[in-house]
Amino acid sequence: MNQLARLNKALEKIMPILTPTSVAIGVSAGSYLHPFTFLTPWIFAFMTFTGSLGSGFGEFARVLARPLPLLVNLLILHALMPFIAWGAGLLFYPDDIHIMTGLVLAAVIPTGISSFLWSSIYLGNIALTLSIILIDTMLSPFVVPFGMALLLGAKVEMDATAMMHGMFFMIVLPSLLGTGLNQLTRGRVKQTLVPKLAPFSKLSMGVVVAINSSMVSAYLAKIDGKLIALAALVLVLAITGYVIGWALAKLFGWKRDIIVTLTFNSGMRNISAGAVMAITYFPAPVALPVVLGMLFQQTLASTFGKFLSVVEKVPMEQAESALNAKAG
Repeated sequence: MNQLARLNKALEKIMPILTPTSVAIGVSAGSYLHPFTFLTPWIFAFMTFTGSLGSGFGEFARVLARPLPLLVNLLILHALMPFIAWGAGLLFYPDDIHIMTGLVLAAVIPTGISSFLWSSIYLGNIALTLSIILIDTMLSPFVVPFGMALLLGAKVEMDATAMMHGMFFMIVLPSLLGTGLNQLTRGRVKQTLVPKLAPFSKLSMGVVVAINSSMVSAYLAKIDGKLIALAALVLVLAITGYVIGWALAKLFGWKRDIIVTLTFNSGMRNISAGAVMAITYFPAPVALPVVLGMLFQQTLASTFGKFLSVVEKVPMEQAESALNAKAG
């Protein structure tokens, strides 16, 4: 058990480089990983289940008493950022429907489960974080196809029914199972099962990223001006999500813990799920912006964590409480 805990800690420390390394492995392996593509939805379902074991329906009920931060975060995730991504695609890639589709898909997918990790590290509002993840996950089979159809319309061929079906079994069902198990055990599963599964979940993320990257290896193997320009655009869009989340939380005058939560949950995306969807339901080039987003996801989270630690100082009593909790 101690070995698993140490492995998990080590993986947490290398999260900013784990994803880029997995992308590099996928590109290098190329077609050798293609036969394993069928495994990615199953692996991702395991990741979703593991990530949901820390959630309970009780947190959701408490957040509903003051739902404005939750609603603002959902609007950023599924209205504001997809519209900005669509506008960027229209401006820079008006004749490339695959790239435009990939940019919109990367923006409309639900928030990242790993935002819980970063929100915990930087003392965000855990109940709000878990509620955002849970609700966004439940809504994703409806919101993602609807958002894609609304912004792209007849320009892109998309089997919305198949996508909703796939997202239900890959995201919603495992999430409900994990949250339900947490509720049934009154949170005990968080201390018993989560520490055992957490390192395997992080390793699974690397496997999924590598397999999905292999599917677009032909596009990533040759680094040219077009690829660099697209990567720069994806990076700017990712940064924009964090900045908008932070700025709106400040504008509403919310407390520091809510500011931290909205910053991470507005910037992070369930990028592995996006890559699985792109590979499964669209032509391979659609996955290119999503895979490029994987390169920046964890590094940006680490960077904005440092930004928050400087700009949003932790109140002394909150810092002492966190320190005592770690010591205990």
